[in-house]
Amino acid sequence: MKILLNADQINATIEKMFRDIVADIGSESELAVIGIRSRGEILAKRLTRKLETHFGREIPCGTLDITLYRDDLQIPRSGSQPTVRSTEIEFDVDNKFILLVDDVLHTGRSVRAAMDALTDLGRPRAVRLAVLIDRGQRELPIRADYVGLRVEAGATEMIKVYLVEEDGIDQVIVEPMDDL
Repeated sequence: MKILLNADQINATIEKMFRDIVADIGSESELAVIGIRSRGEILAKRLTRKLETHFGREIPCGTLDITLYRDDLQIPRSGSQPTVRSTEIEFDVDNKFILLVDDVLHTGRSVRAAMDALTDLGRPRAVRLAVLIDRGQRELPIRADYVGLRVEAGATEMIKVYLVEEDGIDQVIVEPMDDL
């Protein structure tokens, strides 16, 4: 196991992403933030608080569950179903500038699923992607607009994001898949 980011580094990385977002979108009037479950939703809430403070107004923030939109979803022979959690978006996405947030961008399949789920809710004016970690190795032509940290991780390595709201600690690690 190798620690990529500790708590202070995660905070600094989120601050960097926040500054990049503000510089790019300015005072976008129809901005809304949506996090992909589960770590993306936590990061989305952290970014939203910073954006609200900066712009001096409330910014809609929601959570998107992509479970049923995944193209790699496999139902085990035991017949047990995947855990589907709720999408919590209590605002209209039509004509909004959506900041989609996730923890790790790898193959691009989660983001593709999120885009499918999002378009089922309406037609945003624009969608931008913010990720804490971009580890490369895309299978789909998807890229993040705002990246906290780019990491070269091998195909046999896993990047795990731990956030205090869910895990009791802020930390990003890389470890061999064999250790899981």
